[in-house]
Amino acid sequence: MALKMTDLAERARQQLAEITGLKPVAVVGSYRDAEGWHITVDMLEMARLPESTDILGTYLVSLDEEGDLLEFEKKRSRLRSESYEEEGG
Repeated sequence: MALKMTDLAERARQQLAEITGLKPVAVVGSYRDAEGWHITVDMLEMARLPESTDILGTYLVSLDEEGDLLEFEKKRSRLRSESYEEEGG
């Protein structure tokens, strides 16, 4: 039975947290290709005050059809207050 997107996203969050020891903040993207599911998750890397200065890491997680983690890769770090549109430059 195929997993729902919500189940895949939660599995990605849980497994990435278990491996990295970081706290998941949000699932910010997903897509599927011939190799499986790819879920993008923001993780809290450093909590600071005020929260807008927290450091978040964006990770790409690859899952198989059963929702098991195959690999992950850190794509970037940013301040929580920084929008995704500010990438590139």
